[in-house]
Amino acid sequence: MIKKITIFLALAAMIAATGYGYITKQVEQYVTQPLQIEQDQIFTLKSGTSFNRVLAQLTEQGWIESNDVSRLVRRLHPELTQLKAGTYLLQPGLNLTQTLELLKSGKEHQFAITFLEGSTFKEWREALVGASHLEHELTGLSEADIAVKLGLEHEKLEGLLLAETYHYTFGTSDLDILKRASSKLQQVLNIQWEKRQDKLPLKTPYEALILASIIEKETAVEEERERVASVFVNRLNKRMRLQTDPTVIYGMGDKYDGNIRKKDLRTPTPYNTYTISGLPPTPIAMPGEASIEAALNPESSKYLYFVASGTGGHVFSKSLAEHNRAVRAYLKQLRSKK
Repeated sequence: MIKKITIFLALAAMIAATGYGYITKQVEQYVTQPLQIEQDQIFTLKSGTSFNRVLAQLTEQGWIESNDVSRLVRRLHPELTQLKAGTYLLQPGLNLTQTLELLKSGKEHQFAITFLEGSTFKEWREALVGASHLEHELTGLSEADIAVKLGLEHEKLEGLLLAETYHYTFGTSDLDILKRASSKLQQVLNIQWEKRQDKLPLKTPYEALILASIIEKETAVEEERERVASVFVNRLNKRMRLQTDPTVIYGMGDKYDGNIRKKDLRTPTPYNTYTISGLPPTPIAMPGEASIEAALNPESSKYLYFVASGTGGHVFSKSLAEHNRAVRAYLKQLRSKK
């Protein structure tokens, strides 16, 4: 009798071991299955979501195959269950285990938004509206309202935000981005203002931003910035009008159609430096750090004029006669290309 019981128990143990081995194998096959995605996918794990619900969500998306053994993953792989809320980037080639390890790591995907040097606040608002996974707190607010929320004394935000690329995670707001851009601009401006040349015709850091914005719009050639800055500084020192086209364009607003005509140069606006003396009342664009540095540390020169060279840069002149010759050469080059 004892022998029969022993045999029975042995058989039962064998069956149990075989069953356990089969189930374990099924679970391993389940957790090592590759994600069925052909391109990057964004997955948001909300706070309070259970482990089993995460598996269900991945199944509902069609990214993994369903299996009844999914409920056993928690027991056989407890190390995969401590997931952290966040938004993650799932890439082709990941399997389920690697996906769960990513969700466990808390390494959220960083989104990015880029603001180009020389862009305007209007363009920034459009970019923020179109940015993915941003919370929108600026909707319905005027520019002056936003300035108040940023703690700025100027109602116009042109020039008060540093143009560069900003990374952010899911749940970040558009206001958060602007606060960072405002803070970074102030940091850069403070550093450059302390390093500024002596006897510049700039009374305040804000005036430096105005000049920097004009430099930003006048040239994208890195090695020209300090020389362009010198032209404007020289003209300010001589009380000459700046006569720079980007200020005319900015003053025209929506009336600008891509062309500047002689009547536009003669039409007064608060920004038209052909009709006003000194700097315009505000910056005309968002400057980058290089243009701010150039405005406060211009090249030492006697240049008073510059015109496009036709090859991507500019020709600089010390006298009006030299400048007129450069203009004629530029116009001749343009006509030859037609």
